[in-house]
Amino acid sequence: MRINADFSRRALVVPEPGDWVTSPAPGVERLMLDRIGDEVARATSIVRYAAGSSFDRHLHALGEEYLVLEGVFSDEHGDYPPGTYVRNPPGSGHSPFSEGGCRILVKLRQFDLADQKQVVVRSAVAALWPDPDDGFRLLPLHEYGSERVLMLKADAGRSLPLETDPGGTELLVVSGALDYEGRTLPAESWLRLPPGDTVKLEALAASVVWIKYGHLPP
Repeated sequence: MRINADFSRRALVVPEPGDWVTSPAPGVERLMLDRIGDEVARATSIVRYAAGSSFDRHLHALGEEYLVLEGVFSDEHGDYPPGTYVRNPPGSGHSPFSEGGCRILVKLRQFDLADQKQVVVRSAVAALWPDPDDGFRLLPLHEYGSERVLMLKADAGRSLPLETDPGGTELLVVSGALDYEGRTLPAESWLRLPPGDTVKLEALAASVVWIKYGHLPP
């Protein structure tokens, strides 16, 4: 299976109700954003857990990264409320579930094998965010080699300070809405820019955006 697998081109997904597909686990559905492979795949998805659903224990040979968008996501290591960003390094494993239902952004098999740091950042904790700077707040989440991950809060009417990166750029609208070349990107819209590309994005309302730089394959 190949979905948005050409990393030399822009890719945009604005979710629609009919985009969700079932997974092997009852009650767990996926909205596939990019994918190379079948059930074991280099993949970026929004995953929706129904209340009481779970996935069997599994290993992440090439790492797992996720951001909780809504509800509480859980595993044997703890509970992760909205805004929690987690990196499970290569070789780690867990048994995920959600008692009340949730949605998460998930990226699989996209780690540098030497990046072995376990990361948990609870971005809903207001004290983690620095004071506003010209209508923006930036919260670094992780950095390794050329890869940088952060969250951005932008006031309405502000153009996002999006950088041009030789390793590409990827973003998800967590809340609010952005203007992208005259098109409105609502919450949970996903945009990927190829290496060396950039674009003007403006916050149409107070918005939170997850951004990742420098991670795309050449």
